[in-house]
Amino acid sequence: MWRNVLRKTTLSSGELELLTWRRGYSSSTSGHPARRFAAVWGNGDFGRLGVGTLDSQWSPKPINCSSFHHQSLKSIACGGAHTLFLTETGRVYATGLNDFGQLGSSDLIKYSREPVEVSGLAKGIVQIAAGYHHSCAITVDGELYMWGKNSSGQLGLGKKAAKAVHRPTKVECLSGLTIKLAALGSEHTVAVTDGGEALSWGAVASGRLGHGLESSIFGFLTSNSEYTPRLIKKLEGIRVKRVAAGLLHSACIDETGSLFVFGDKVVANLGFGEAKNATMPSMINTLPYSEEVACGGYHTCVVTISRRRCIKV
Repeated sequence: MWRNVLRKTTLSSGELELLTWRRGYSSSTSGHPARRFAAVWGNGDFGRLGVGTLDSQWSPKPINCSSFHHQSLKSIACGGAHTLFLTETGRVYATGLNDFGQLGSSDLIKYSREPVEVSGLAKGIVQIAAGYHHSCAITVDGELYMWGKNSSGQLGLGKKAAKAVHRPTKVECLSGLTIKLAALGSEHTVAVTDGGEALSWGAVASGRLGHGLESSIFGFLTSNSEYTPRLIKKLEGIRVKRVAAGLLHSACIDETGSLFVFGDKVVANLGFGEAKNATMPSMINTLPYSEEVACGGYHTCVVTISRRRCIKV
């Protein structure tokens, strides 16, 4: 019997919740697994929706392009004006704006209306994330590859790296570590190892990296960026299991369900007094056990395990 079933996947750090349709014959009649399709909506500029046009969509529209024929989608990640797709077979596709190489394909195209496969990822990919102008993928063995804008060192490739990288490039300074999670903000990146250690790099401003630094004041800081991954000292000894990055702030959840936030005016946004930045991770004691977290431009959402409530902070 033919069926269409609308469902949602689990919310992943640094990714939007993937709305999919499972289409196919029910297992009772064929035994074949149903394929998963992405549905998109919103601003269609630069082809970020991947539906073949630049038109905006006011309601969910399934993506029906040749790139995904005979493939089932695993997850999706939305950036500033580009979108990444990860298939169940570990292949990555991208659509939308490509002014800094965030599509990870040809540097000759300014944008793509339909998903194109990201080149240079020889190993199977298990996780993707998209920032405002940069992208990343994590391989099955825990290697981190990044591409896109790098003016603030958000790719973690060192100070001498190009300002834009058009092909996936391995973050070599993480060799020896197994990366399990990554979240990309506007000009910064946060990653988590298999041991729960959190590292961050990119733009320092607003304390979004959690290292206790803000942007330069009266010239006392020699750099506004961290060009290579650096351990977040305040989180040493804490096993991080979820991570998210917004425009100018970041958040993470440890294995006990405690939520930590840091960056632009997060203290004020949480109702803790006057507007100021938290330059190091601050634990939010007022929330119950936290299970998932996601950061937007200037807001944060948390799903707690208590009745699975969604709380905006």
